[in-house]
Parts: sequence; C-alpha cells; structure tokens
Amino acid sequence: MVSTKTSLAGLEFDNCFMNAAGVWCMTKEELDGVKNSAAGTFVTKTATLEERAGNPEPRYQNVPLGSINSMGLPNQGLNYYLNYLLDLQQTDSERTFVLSVVGMSPEETHTILKTIQDSDFRGLTELNLSCPNVPGKPQIAYDFEMTERILRDVFVYFTKPLGIKLPPYFDMVHFDQAAAIFNQFPLKFVNCVNSIGNGLYIEDETVVIKPKNGFGGIGGQYIKPTALANVHAFYQRLNPSIQIVGTGGVLTGRDAFEHILCGASMVQLGTTLQKEGLYAFERITQELQSIMEEKGYGSLEDFRGKLQYISE
Repeated sequence: MVSTKTSLAGLEFDNCFMNAAGVWCMTKEELDGVKNSAAGTFVTKTATLEERAGNPEPRYQNVPLGSINSMGLPNQGLNYYLNYLLDLQQTDSERTFVLSVVGMSPEETHTILKTIQDSDFRGLTELNLSCPNVPGKPQIAYDFEMTERILRDVFVYFTKPLGIKLPPYFDMVHFDQAAAIFNQFPLKFVNCVNSIGNGLYIEDETVVIKPKNGFGGIGGQYIKPTALANVHAFYQRLNPSIQIVGTGGVLTGRDAFEHILCGASMVQLGTTLQKEGLYAFERITQELQSIMEEKGYGSLEDFRGKLQYISE
C-alpha cells in the first residue's frame, strides 16, 4: 500500500495535504472540518493581532481557471486562533497544526510572535510575508532588506518551529537573493506560493471584485507553473533543513505529484478546496496514490525532489 505520510520540522503527518491559509479556516467550525477530513493537518486563517473585517465585498470570485481575491486579511484575531489551538492540544495531543500570523507593522509582528513564544503552543507557526491584498501595504518578502531585518530580530527571541509564506518570485537573481537570506536563519520551512498579486479579471465590461478597483490575487490553475518554479528553485537553493510547502494550482493528484517532484514536503489546497469543499482532500489523495502505485513508488521520499532535466 502506498503512503502519503510526510514530516515537516521533524513532526509526522498522516497525509501530505492541508488547506491553504485563507480557505476553510476562518472559524473554529471550518478548522474542525479540515481536521476531520482526509487532510493531514490544517493551517489557520492568517491572524493579525486584533480582529479585522477585511476589504469590502465582493472580494472573492471563482473564475474558469481559478480565482481572484482581495480579501484584506479578514480574521478573528490572534487570541481566537491561538486559544483554539491550545484547547485542541488538550483533546488531540497526537496531531500537529499550523498557526498562520502576520503583523500590520514590524512591531505588531514581534508582539504576535512573542505572544506565541510565551504560550504553550506546540505546533508550527507560519509568518505570512506575502499578503498582496491590503491597500497601502506592500508585500514584505519583495523587500529583501526588510525581510532580513525582520527575521534577524525574530530569531533573537523565537525558538519554536517557524516557517514563512512567500509570494511568487519571477527572476533567478531574486531566487538567489532570497535563498541567501533564508539560509542565514533556522527556518523550518518556506511556503511557495501565495497568490500572484494584482491580477485583473473582467466579465463583460466590469471587474468582478470591489476592492482596489478589481485588482486581486490570482489563484488556481493559472499559477501552477509559477508555483512549481518557486518550489523547485528554493528546493535547489535552500539548506536541506529548510523544507518546502507547495501551494498553487493543485486541482488533481497529478498536480500534487508535480509539487512533490519539485521538492515539496507538504501540499496545500486553496482555490480547489474553496470550489469543491472538503472532499477534495480525499479525491486528490486517492489520485496521488494511484499515480504512485502506477510508477512503483511506495512513499513520497521515493520521488521527492527528483525532477528530471533534459540532457543532450
């Protein structure tokens, strides 16, 4: 029997699939749904220090090959998700879950992470450096100097397992520069990628979402080639101790297979989960297992990172 078990930061997961932050994770009820599905774990909605209403609606729209959104970080606030996870540790102590967070300023980021550091939370923390949909706020991870400064300050005090959510990069030099920064720090994982920022989708003569005059993050099938490129570029460049979570364009088991082939240790479902619901985890797991069985792979380790190139 083939296995889709995996590990991240030395922690074991029964399945390599989880939700992407922003989908099926706003409330405790949604998180419970992912927890009780075929997914190996869940990640919470990216939490800010205080609750946020987010951008005006309509702010999400399914489109033929994916989605466009400008959510603006609506969430219930750090304490809502942290307290939920602390309670969960008492009732489901064998499993590990992921807390996603972001500060609206460097100072707020440190306040959030110090709160987590001082708590009894034993899971993984994901620092989102890549939200493209807050008006007036740039994506931190495109500012390499700021990214390095934040990580340097964070690791002065933060000793729990930490990963970062990244936007897509599009230039080989940027892969090199970003990896050189990340390799300086004891990061456990990088998550590649968040949506491609500031796309535009039009129906008839009108944009389909309200914030930012229709500009929003693009997800779904549109972004798979970009996501795969980012997964593999960082797999090639990062220290082996920094693992990759692959996100973007996972509609089928074949898509997940390609993310793992490029080097991903875990795979997240975003737009597909939003469109299809929780059954997507079971379906895509079964499809991946069928591919593995057909190819004679018993575990993810048999093919992770073993992307083949064309030689003369």
